[in-house]
Amino acid sequence: MHKVLCPHCGKEVELTDAFKHQIESEIADSIKETLTKELTEKSSIELTELKKELDEKNKKVVELRDQEINLRAEKRKIEEREKDLTLEVERKLDEQRKIVAEEVSKKSYEEHKLKDLEKEKKIRDMENLIEELRRKSEQGSQQTQGEVLELDLEENLRQSFPSDSIEPVGKGVRGADVRQIVRSPMGNACGVILWESKRTKAWVDEWATKLKEDLRSEKADIPVIVTTTLPKEVSVGLALYEGVWVVKYELALVLAQILRKNILDVARQKAVSAQKSDKASMLYDYVMGHEFRQQVEAIAEIFKEEQELIQKERASFERIWKARESRNKRLIMSTANIYGSVQGLVGTSMPQIKGLDLMELEDGNN
Repeated sequence: MHKVLCPHCGKEVELTDAFKHQIESEIADSIKETLTKELTEKSSIELTELKKELDEKNKKVVELRDQEINLRAEKRKIEEREKDLTLEVERKLDEQRKIVAEEVSKKSYEEHKLKDLEKEKKIRDMENLIEELRRKSEQGSQQTQGEVLELDLEENLRQSFPSDSIEPVGKGVRGADVRQIVRSPMGNACGVILWESKRTKAWVDEWATKLKEDLRSEKADIPVIVTTTLPKEVSVGLALYEGVWVVKYELALVLAQILRKNILDVARQKAVSAQKSDKASMLYDYVMGHEFRQQVEAIAEIFKEEQELIQKERASFERIWKARESRNKRLIMSTANIYGSVQGLVGTSMPQIKGLDLMELEDGNN
């Protein structure tokens, strides 16, 4: 047998063994290569898997980061909403507090108002009771009561007519209490009203006679008796009774205003008559008087009313005329349209209608 050196161990081996070792070496190399390839492929697959897993993890990390960002943003939004909600709640609470305070104030006002009304009612009831007790328990002479009424009348006249002279009549003068000298705005004396006050339970006819005597002695103009009890013949609060004005105390100032105006008017007429006695002065008095002015104002008012009525009627008629004109125009136009349609079907044999040809000319000009 031939021997050869073993490439691995350097020993001599038989050729058969050499082939065997070679084959074993080749097999080992093949197996190694296969294992290496398998390991390489397995490593590549594992690497790919690891890379894929890493990519997935990185993706998840990105997603988690995005989620965290979104969560943080959402958290900020929630915090902002919580702040807005807190602010809104505070505003609502402030509004509710305001409403409650207003309601409490209103309720308190109503309660105080009711209490004030109750107090006022109690006061009025008490005043009425006092007045009733005073009337029932009132004692004293008619002279004292009359003096109270006299002083009150004098004070009321003085306050109501400060330009007049209000003078108490002396006790020695029978039947008169107060003398009122009526004065014009220029301060001139125009007349005298003589006032007598009576506060008794019955009327006495002699009062009128006595006051007229006092009127003549005082050279006054108008006599007035202010009394709590009127004559039976007088059914209203004031009247001219036997030449003397008789009035209840409540209407005394009203009568004073009327009498005072009459005195001033008479004095004015006397002054005017004294300065102008001819027809021209009479015309002047009439033109400058109250009656002429009222008549002229009445004429002016009637003229103004007639002018307004004419304007309203004119506007109304113009609206009616415009409406009629519009309806007539639509009627003629509708008739012309019907005639034109029929003429288009019939032709020139269609007879002419007087008036429609004029409408056509007008339409052509328009």
